[in-house]
Amino acid sequence: MPTLNSPDGGLRALSLIMGGFLVLMGTGKIEWFADSGYLTYQLEEWVSFEPAAISRWYLEWVAIPGAPLFARLVVLGELATGAALIAGFRVRLTGAVALAMVVNFQFASGIMFTSGYLTNGYGPPVLGGLLALAIGGRRRLPYSVPW
Repeated sequence: MPTLNSPDGGLRALSLIMGGFLVLMGTGKIEWFADSGYLTYQLEEWVSFEPAAISRWYLEWVAIPGAPLFARLVVLGELATGAALIAGFRVRLTGAVALAMVVNFQFASGIMFTSGYLTNGYGPPVLGGLLALAIGGRRRLPYSVPW
């Protein structure tokens, strides 16, 4: 079994950090289960910021109409992927799913299409960390919960 003093150990540390980040992001949205209006408000606010045309189309035709469902899926997705990364469960798959969720949010907000995106703490660092887990993660990293 690999130790923490190895590339797998570095990925394990990254999975703990990214997992904690996702769990905290999910717990911050827990009220979305009872009221999807929180997400709808956020999405409508993004539309008012005049995002890129593709983001605007996505918001108006996909995200806002689907907000009642997406509000619950976002919370479940963040909590589930965060817990799975903390446990070290299927790190590659979990990292890829979490990456897709984060890219979706950043695409919808339109921030990906701005120059400020490169200095956004929720942008490249989070995407890079999740991408590293999706590419380099193994089925079982050191000190993962046995399954």
